[in-house]
Amino acid sequence: MNESTSNEEIHRYYPTKGKVILHLDMNAFYCSVHAAEDPDTYQNKATAVAGSIEQRKGIIVTCSYEARRYGIRTGMRVREAQKICPSLMIIKPDFHLYRKYSRAFLNIASSYTPLVEAVSIDECYLDITGSKSFGTPLHIAEELQMRIREELGIPCSIGVAPNKLLAKMASDMKKPNGITVLRIRDVPDKLWHRPCQELFGIGRKTAEKLRRLGIHTIGELARTDAQRLEHHFGVLGIGMKQAANGMDHGEVRAEREASKSIGHTTTLPKDIESDGDIRRVLLNLADQVARRMRKQQMMAQTVQLTLRTPDMKTFTRSLTVDTPTDDAQHLLEASWKLYERHWQGRGPLRLLGITGQNLVAKEEAVVQLDLFAYKQQPKRDKLNETVDSLRNKYGENAVVMLGMLGDDPSALIRNHRVRGTSLQTDFLREYEKQDGEDWK
Repeated sequence: MNESTSNEEIHRYYPTKGKVILHLDMNAFYCSVHAAEDPDTYQNKATAVAGSIEQRKGIIVTCSYEARRYGIRTGMRVREAQKICPSLMIIKPDFHLYRKYSRAFLNIASSYTPLVEAVSIDECYLDITGSKSFGTPLHIAEELQMRIREELGIPCSIGVAPNKLLAKMASDMKKPNGITVLRIRDVPDKLWHRPCQELFGIGRKTAEKLRRLGIHTIGELARTDAQRLEHHFGVLGIGMKQAANGMDHGEVRAEREASKSIGHTTTLPKDIESDGDIRRVLLNLADQVARRMRKQQMMAQTVQLTLRTPDMKTFTRSLTVDTPTDDAQHLLEASWKLYERHWQGRGPLRLLGITGQNLVAKEEAVVQLDLFAYKQQPKRDKLNETVDSLRNKYGENAVVMLGMLGDDPSALIRNHRVRGTSLQTDFLREYEKQDGEDWK
């Protein structure tokens, strides 16, 4: 077969109208990374990543497929998991290492198309509609899976479909190391017999509400009258019916939307009540929230304080600041004012959080500064730039205030290796801005 004929054959696998989307999902990602780094210790063993900075919870973050065969699952308490499998190896999380591998597989994905949307540290979408020069969609999926396995030593599952929804559903069908093609015409046979909760985007509460309406399977949802769904769920009901029929018009977006809020919460290993302890935790939280805002060149117009009591009741209170801020001291002052006003003296706390809300781009925020703030802002910016520069070079603990020191999780929040999910979207934004980083 000559080259022109080969190209004609390849073009047959791409639609004249429509798209070809892949969804890459790294299998048991954290455990797979540790197995790749130290195969003699972890390869083909029952392992689980646990022991996050939220020490009190002691839950399984993820576990290997060998561990899953014992019935161990994400969210299970470590003690319970160890009773089921006494030989279970518990691994302390290393998010710095996970981000390194995440950058690496995103770099591999980006070599096939510039349209790569990273949705979390261990999964991404690719629009390969314009990638015909690399072969058929199935060939690209097989080559991607092989390269990730050979170059990084980690397994992944890939879904191939005409839209993001079906690509995501397909990647979940064969794990680990599976490749699944799911077309709209396949939906009745492959999806309609499944419970509604297995449709991507439908959670437990929505599935329960559907069951109360007599809608138990994806097929029943697909056949339900649109007006009935709209009556009970609003516009979301129309979207659910479309999804149940395999329809999705979402685009693969290579650039991430700007954050609407940036925040940190921390669960403490023991309840705290004294003003000194609470202020220290808030200072650590304010420090990292402000640092993250500066990295994204955003400023907050509103500060929210989150408090949780030992009996798991959660309270949130917000305060609009006089001028937008990305400064830790200002975040601390606002959150402390909220604490004094709404909680001081009312009892112990097990969780605290600070969130910057109503974010505005820094260049836009300058016009909102009053005369005094306008004069002070350059001095504050210069100081923050110096501190940020030192931390970027020497680590987060290179410059700290005396009041930030302690042994609770709020102090550990500066440790890149143990802090996790709250910074993953920041890491992905940095990756997108830099077009990735070399594996080495």
